[in-house]
Amino acid sequence: MMNIQNLMKQAQMMQKKMEDTQNKLAEKEVVGSSGGGMVKVTLNGKFVAKKVEIDKTLINPDEVDILEDLILAAYNDAQIKADKMMNDGMKEITGGLNLGGLKLPF
Repeated sequence: MMNIQNLMKQAQMMQKKMEDTQNKLAEKEVVGSSGGGMVKVTLNGKFVAKKVEIDKTLINPDEVDILEDLILAAYNDAQIKADKMMNDGMKEITGGLNLGGLKLPF
């Protein structure tokens, strides 16, 4: 019985560490960019867009579709970086342990 109790205690400690790490990573920000850095999107660790920066030279009413594509590309770049940041943070907790189909952190 003692081994099961120790295992449960370790699992609870690991869960607490994961929650703490998720909260810390959620506060961090990543910046995705496109167009050679002319468009930037900042996301937090929960993939919430916090900021969009657009180089003024890109603003041309006749080329709105290009600007829209660059914004999407920058967002997607930031999303990939945020996802990697979260996964790397969780790997530190699990020691690289494969948790199967469990999608972390959400």
